[in-house]
Amino acid sequence: MPRWVVAAPGRVNLIGEHTDYNGGFVLPMAIERYVVIAANLHTEALKPGHGNSATFHSANLGESFQVPLDEIAKSEPKGWSNYVKGVLAGFLERKHRLPSFDAVIHSSVPLGGGLSSSAALEVAVATLLEAILDTSLLPTEKALLCQQAEHQFAGVPCGIMDQFSSIFGQEDTLMLIDCDSQQVQPIAFTTPDLTVLITNSSVNHALAGGEYRQRRQQCETAATAMRVASLRNATLAKLHGASDQLDEVICRRAQHVITENARTLEAAQAIGQEDWTTVGELMFASHASLRDDYEVSCDELDILVEIAREIGSRGGVYGSRMTGGGFGGCTVSLVKTDSLSAIMQTLRTRYFEKTGIKPTLFVTRPACGAHVIRG
Repeated sequence: MPRWVVAAPGRVNLIGEHTDYNGGFVLPMAIERYVVIAANLHTEALKPGHGNSATFHSANLGESFQVPLDEIAKSEPKGWSNYVKGVLAGFLERKHRLPSFDAVIHSSVPLGGGLSSSAALEVAVATLLEAILDTSLLPTEKALLCQQAEHQFAGVPCGIMDQFSSIFGQEDTLMLIDCDSQQVQPIAFTTPDLTVLITNSSVNHALAGGEYRQRRQQCETAATAMRVASLRNATLAKLHGASDQLDEVICRRAQHVITENARTLEAAQAIGQEDWTTVGELMFASHASLRDDYEVSCDELDILVEIAREIGSRGGVYGSRMTGGGFGGCTVSLVKTDSLSAIMQTLRTRYFEKTGIKPTLFVTRPACGAHVIRG
């Protein structure tokens, strides 16, 4: 029986996409899909005289790796082990001395679906290390440690949303996160009449990695031209004033971020007022902006959103949009609970007719964040 068992959830973002690394606003929630890690101490070091070591095994992938705990090096080629190693390195930087241990990882968060499986893994590892060391990092410090792991070891220049969502998640609660001040405002989502439906397109286009980095660079170029610290501080008026310094593509990238921040704040207010029609309209508008201005959607995601739009509020769909980095992965839809079965069947049937691909669908309530199950 394992001495420690911990869990950390994935997340879905209702609205506020590609705004977190621009210091903007996001409105995610933790989902009822988790990375779970079980661990025990072991007494064997990697080699005599080389100090303590840890072994991690992925039950999903059937892969294992062992790492010395005195000095952490990146894996080559890039792989899931780098997310783990980055967190271990963060604890070493903070002068924590870890004992030798064995850990088994199991995840119900879909891989490559835009639901933050990597952040859930990072946060789960950090939560495990806290349990082993009988210590607690401040939640914000823990999130930033995990973000740093992704930057330095996985090579992904992500914002703070994914790690914050996995740590700060609460049941029946959405999170309005200000990615500049790093403040988290809880927003109740308790109505049983509405359900969050996630539809996995079952595609993940390979160009997403380089495109993500390019989008971030384009945003930084736009911010520099407008003389603001980040696009969080930009306005459409400032963008218009700097348009002669920027090409049309960069202007559209900035326009998405500026308008998406406004949509996110409006959606948070509408949720508080239970104005679901407005929330749904903002979700559809967000997808259109991601498709046309930010160009991170793909045919399959557009098809899923268009099917949801055709079902419409009369059929029980208030709104739908792509979620995550884009170029595949999932859509998130806000739907009436009593229409859920029919909506899911329509999405499955029409999407398969148009693409020949079978989507994966599941529902979720806002879930609790990272926690210790045993230990």
